[in-house]
Amino acid sequence: MVSGCKKGLEPEIYGTLSTTNFPKTEADFTNYTLEVYKPFQSKFGYNDPSGYQNDWFSPEYGDVMLFDYPSDICNIFTGFGGFFTQFSSATFTFLINQGKTSNHFEKIRFITRITQIIDDISNSSISEAAKQSLIAEARMSRGWNMYYLLQLYGPVPVILDAAKINTDAENNLTRPDRAEFVSAIISDLTFAAANLPKTAADYGRFNQAIALTVLMRTYMNEKDFVNAEKTGRQIMTLGYALVTDYASLFQEATEVNTETMWAVSCMQNQDGAENHGNFNWTTFYTYPKDYPGNKVQNSYAGGDAPFSASWVFYDSFNPADNRRILLIASYTNKSGVVINRSNGLSGPVIAKYPDQGGNTNSFQGNDFPKARLADVMLMLAEAINQNSGPTAEAIGLVNQVRLAHGGAAIGGVPAAATTDKATFDLWILKEQGWEMYFEGARKTDLVRHGQYGPALLTVGKTAGPYLLPVPTYEITASKGTLTQTPGY
Repeated sequence: MVSGCKKGLEPEIYGTLSTTNFPKTEADFTNYTLEVYKPFQSKFGYNDPSGYQNDWFSPEYGDVMLFDYPSDICNIFTGFGGFFTQFSSATFTFLINQGKTSNHFEKIRFITRITQIIDDISNSSISEAAKQSLIAEARMSRGWNMYYLLQLYGPVPVILDAAKINTDAENNLTRPDRAEFVSAIISDLTFAAANLPKTAADYGRFNQAIALTVLMRTYMNEKDFVNAEKTGRQIMTLGYALVTDYASLFQEATEVNTETMWAVSCMQNQDGAENHGNFNWTTFYTYPKDYPGNKVQNSYAGGDAPFSASWVFYDSFNPADNRRILLIASYTNKSGVVINRSNGLSGPVIAKYPDQGGNTNSFQGNDFPKARLADVMLMLAEAINQNSGPTAEAIGLVNQVRLAHGGAAIGGVPAAATTDKATFDLWILKEQGWEMYFEGARKTDLVRHGQYGPALLTVGKTAGPYLLPVPTYEITASKGTLTQTPGY
């Protein structure tokens, strides 16, 4: 199968494609296209010619570590040192010296791989319907990969035209114009949304809702609120509905529900290996050493949990908010001692994905929702507010989420929070935090609302550049065509 690259943007070869093993039938091309899902798994990572790479949903270097850890949601963690301390303190300078391993910048070469796959499908003799369906999956992956790269590094050099593969164009690592790069993301995701099914043939494959949700997030982060509102309204017509039990969204027994539109499908008792199933890793990273879990009795913690919520974030909730129940502020440890903030608990235990299934001390099978109706409704409220707010419709959208998930006891949005556009915008940001914590969205939300720096200060962190630096070896290999991320 066609894959990444060593330097520049040239494709690497995974094995050898020849006239005897090149995909021919529709089934061949369906299997061939599965390659595009590789970065969107929840495992420790995958092998790549450039080195071992993490998935976007890996426990380390995944979306939670990249976007929730360096925010007001999580505490600084020094127990393991290294990248745990750096990411949790929102300090990214260390990545300048990063090698090829666990380096998301290397995914610019995965883009080349997807572009080749798209071209191979286009030039195949399979039916036009099959072509459109498989190309939609590939373009969904390419657009989503580029979305994440944009949030991490800004616009990056990619090859989107197969005719440029194996030409001098691969050596040009000049960053594209932001508008051009964003336009490419929008083009891929728009095509995917138009050609993916509402319900995928196999659970876990891309569907229309995930394409529209990532497209909406792209518009939101670019502050194109007009198109974000249009996209959000389109998602609202797809027939999904909020659940009334927030905790049930993250439990194995009820993970398939009316609200979750797309999720990473996880399995019990997996080990995170590339050739095994997806796993839910959270409790091994969020339970302190002395925490009495249900199935997980021995987490990775040496004391405090690597991931814990900040007390500032915990205290921001209305105490009656049902969503706060999944943050454990007090527990009786394995020795029978009550542990809380008064006797040293560094922060509430994040118990969003309960360890209720599988073998003792095994990874869990809870799916990871990556497109939820509640998130879309809050973004839609934000977009409407930016375009014409505050309006009764926008306030109503927030209240629907707030009351369904937080509970009737907390009431609706306070009138004082809706006096003007700016005030309501800040309130929506609060709601997004309470709703979406530990789901890999916080930093991008804070940046979009202009609150990244102020939010970090509330938990003792100092904001530097919110983007990551490009590793030095990439700039050196580019012979000066690739520029460093601003601020480094």
